[in-house]
Amino acid sequence: MDVNMMNIRCETDADYLAISEVNNLSFGQENETQLIDEIRISEFYIPELSLIYEINHIVVWHILFSYIELVGEENLQVLGLAPMAVHPEFQRKGIGSALVKTGLEKADARGESLVIVLGYPQFYSRFGFIPSVNCKIESPFPVPDDVFMVKTLQSYQEKYQGKVIYPPAFSKV
Repeated sequence: MDVNMMNIRCETDADYLAISEVNNLSFGQENETQLIDEIRISEFYIPELSLIYEINHIVVWHILFSYIELVGEENLQVLGLAPMAVHPEFQRKGIGSALVKTGLEKADARGESLVIVLGYPQFYSRFGFIPSVNCKIESPFPVPDDVFMVKTLQSYQEKYQGKVIYPPAFSKV
């Protein structure tokens, strides 16, 4: 890989088809592509937090952070990290780590409070994700505590507690 030809940037309309292809190849189904399409047309979409990693102008990885609800004493918006997809030919090359790190930095710079992810603890813990129960945040579905995780950002406050509610688009995944 030519290091000079690698780039992390926000998605554009011209990237939609390539992002769909990467997600379909990565997951072996179109559910995540449909999720992305539905998030894009919703109030939960954050264009600057839908990132791609391209090599030689070809999209090989995509990550999406969008708003989800945290319902407790207050209804608060927090970030959900999903989906994240990589073209099978580019797995295990450190690209995902670069995208997660860049996305977290962008979210922090925007003043977001925390990010929630359902994923592999071995991968996400290296970025500071911890089980959500440690922050009194409850998963909306029954999963082991260690796979439903949060990463607090600089704007985090103790009031960010409660149960996560995903937008309706996520019910199809």
